[in-house]
Amino acid sequence: MSTESAAGLHPLAPSHLPSFISDATGADPMMTNVAIFVVVVVFLAVTFFLHLHSLPEKLAHQVGANQLQIVGVLALIALFTHNNLYWVAALMIALIQIPDYETPLGRIAAALEALKQSPSDRRSPAVPDDNASVAAEAIEVDRPAPNKEAEA
Repeated sequence: MSTESAAGLHPLAPSHLPSFISDATGADPMMTNVAIFVVVVVFLAVTFFLHLHSLPEKLAHQVGANQLQIVGVLALIALFTHNNLYWVAALMIALIQIPDYETPLGRIAAALEALKQSPSDRRSPAVPDDNASVAAEAIEVDRPAPNKEAEA
């Protein structure tokens, strides 16, 4: 055995010990490095999971408000219940374009409401309000004059 030994090692320890074995002071560099690595990996995994979890809501922002509310509720339920079926349903609803039935139905309802009004209340949609008198005069001009000979 050599009388020269590495600083900090026990005199009976071999000189070719790996670096991850703790020295006589009790410091453990391998445990410190692994602890830092685990904290960083867990942080990155949670960040990735939350980013992936919010994907349906980000996609639903492009389609519409009603669809966004449904997708948001499903994604929230999926987050709290850890049930992937809700997340998949939210993703499918976000990706599928639901047709807009509300706008045509609103127009039909407005047209029916206009037809329901009495004829005296109805206005011609082609004639603006400020030109109503001009249009009335034009209608009177187009009528033929009454035949005075037929009256006598």
